[in-house]
Amino acid sequence: MRPLARRTLLLLAGSLLATAAGAGLPEVVAAAKPAVVAVGLYDPLASPRFSFRGTGFVVGDGRLVATNAHVLPDDPAAMPQLVLQIAGNRNAAQDGPPQIRALTLVTVDRIHDLALLRFSGEPLPVLPLADGPAREGQAVAFIGFPIGGLLGFSPVTHRAIVSSITPIALPPPTAARLDAAAVSRLRLGPFDIYQLDGTAYPGNSGGPLLDAESGAVLGVVNMVLVKGSRESVLSQPSGISYAIPVRFLRELLDRR
Repeated sequence: MRPLARRTLLLLAGSLLATAAGAGLPEVVAAAKPAVVAVGLYDPLASPRFSFRGTGFVVGDGRLVATNAHVLPDDPAAMPQLVLQIAGNRNAAQDGPPQIRALTLVTVDRIHDLALLRFSGEPLPVLPLADGPAREGQAVAFIGFPIGGLLGFSPVTHRAIVSSITPIALPPPTAARLDAAAVSRLRLGPFDIYQLDGTAYPGNSGGPLLDAESGAVLGVVNMVLVKGSRESVLSQPSGISYAIPVRFLRELLDRR
């Protein structure tokens, strides 16, 4: 390679690295928000027509939505009403009426409380998945719709760190504290989850847990599965937030 060409490539690589290193949380949030969607049921005769159930985010080919399995309706007859809702104008938040896209179920992982859904039409921006696991102390952010539509459907970001990587199920101190959910989880075998020092609220479940520097998805925020397993021995749940590691979402994508 000619010295001038090699120097040009080195300068270009250095510039790209400097740009990536200089990107902060505001840039990560701005890039991620267009891929975060509200998942719910749509009934044109109801008021309101859209009934929010949880957060989701776009992965894969731009037409796949990842979320928690518990976001899906309990009644299979309601599945045809499952939709995602996005802002009407993706370049100007909340301008114009929201768009509704019908969702169909691709596959579900009940053990890790994950689901993949598909929609048709124009693809949406995609969130990249992290190549490796999160580390304790790592700076993260999660985006979703806390408290559902009560605060509107503009994605909200919370910042945190991964405070602990810990098994999802712990044996209770006494047999009297065992319930059906805890027994079922212990039989399936524990797997590690991320404990966060930021507060997730109802509605955040299904949203992406992001590396605060790169914007890659490290996990899927989850409250229901963990509250019914790790904290099942508590009479008053702690309010600690958790996320399911992204490797389980990768496995779900691979087997669809």
